[in-house]
Amino acid sequence: MHDMKQILIYSDSLSWGIIPMSRKRFEFNQRWPGVLENQLRSQGNEVRVIEDCLNGRRTIYEDPIKPGRNGLIGLQQRIEVNSPLAMVVVMLGTNDFQFNHDHNASDAAKGMQELIKAIRSAPIEPGMPVPEILVIAAPPITQPRGDIAAKFSGAEKKCVGLADAYRNLCNDMNCHFFDAGLVTTSSQVDGVHLDLEQHELLGFALSDYVAGIVFKH
Repeated sequence: MHDMKQILIYSDSLSWGIIPMSRKRFEFNQRWPGVLENQLRSQGNEVRVIEDCLNGRRTIYEDPIKPGRNGLIGLQQRIEVNSPLAMVVVMLGTNDFQFNHDHNASDAAKGMQELIKAIRSAPIEPGMPVPEILVIAAPPITQPRGDIAAKFSGAEKKCVGLADAYRNLCNDMNCHFFDAGLVTTSSQVDGVHLDLEQHELLGFALSDYVAGIVFKH
């Protein structure tokens, strides 16, 4: 019996699986965290993927309209709740570029740095592992369309350089990094989220990458 490895996905609507141009949600097997779990299991790995994905979640910034969107608040408790964790996957930053923030890629990277520190200093039980951290840069925002267009007005300019900023941060902080933009674009439908086939592409690509870290024999 192998140890069951637990992976926590800490993210926003892109990973929650909102169906672009709707308020509906892709099913677990369709969204990338589910694809990731299913792929890892099909390779014979004992794994549980735990989703903690909140629509509108920022890195460390407050949403002036909706409470609870600051990703730093409660993060350490999520680590405690779900320990032991083999890995925490953090894919955040997209909402840092909403119209009510004057933010760029370096602001998102500053936020991500605080999240990494919080994960590493979470008060977990003695002897439990400090999880590996995988930071994912979401694909660049293209032209936001539909109901979200106003909310993400200008976001396609603000997000420029996000992957590079996160890559540099992960080098400095000794974290794992994955550039989702290398395997998929953002939604063809709304320009921000992920379409069905993009969830699949990302989940497949991540399963190989994650397996090499968590299940290296």
